[in-house]
Amino acid sequence: MKYHKVILAGGNGYLGKVLADYYKELAEEVLILSRKPMAASGNIRTEVWNGKAEGDWVKSLEGADLLVNLCGKNVNCRYTAKNQAEIISSRTIPTRLLGNVIGKMAQPPRLWINVTSATIYRHAEDHAQDEKNGELGYGFSIEVCKQWEAAFFESETPNTRKVALRMGIVLGRNDSVFPRLLNLVRLGLGGQQGDGQQYVSWIHEHDVARCTEWLTDEEKMEGVINCAAPVAVKNMELMKVMRKAYGIPFGLPCPQWLLEIGVRLIGTETELILKSRWVSPGRLLDNGFTFQFAEIKPAVHDILSIRV
Repeated sequence: MKYHKVILAGGNGYLGKVLADYYKELAEEVLILSRKPMAASGNIRTEVWNGKAEGDWVKSLEGADLLVNLCGKNVNCRYTAKNQAEIISSRTIPTRLLGNVIGKMAQPPRLWINVTSATIYRHAEDHAQDEKNGELGYGFSIEVCKQWEAAFFESETPNTRKVALRMGIVLGRNDSVFPRLLNLVRLGLGGQQGDGQQYVSWIHEHDVARCTEWLTDEEKMEGVINCAAPVAVKNMELMKVMRKAYGIPFGLPCPQWLLEIGVRLIGTETELILKSRWVSPGRLLDNGFTFQFAEIKPAVHDILSIRV
């Protein structure tokens, strides 16, 4: 085994399952911190925590090679005052708790990755946003990211390297954005959303896992890092690639006025669909990380080939 222990805080969601499955072959133990107890599966086990207070789970962090924090209420909802408060608190409170705990440990995790969001950058149709020159946006979702990263970096963890991983839209076979878009394609509704010119910064789920492993081994890497495929794609092109790969020759478009009605019916926000996220993984590329899926076409074909 390459690693002794990998910890996934809030790891019972989609991305946590991807990482747990990846690391079960690389680590002696994969520990998921979750609010709900779950039966062990091989070397994957769960320890209960509430994300708000210290408890027996603290001892489990001792000597870990990697801690990945995935906590946070799903943003796919209406931005009511109640939901906004929960979206922020569900991210900042567990992050501050982990920082306080790690700062006091004798043998803390070697690397702490906080999975944040590439949506922190502005709506960009002119050029890609990288870590050095990227411009931050405005609005609620950006404010969430700012508060989240502030909570992450405010703690003193001299013996734990920290990475804020600004994640693009993760594409995979289960429970990600991909199957939702695929359902639209199947129904003949897989045309562009809005004018289709908004960029989608995406990343294949396997490259997410590979990136976290690479960061664990690259001890010089810390701070803010963009985690998105190097070739972003416009919404229009993404839907076209998915239609062609699935064998559907047409897809009805969804103009903005219809989207605004639809999101109210399904309880979400148009920003999640219409914001142009054009992000460059500058630091990963400059330091030698290679993407297995750098372009959208082979990524889509791969996901369809292994879809279960």
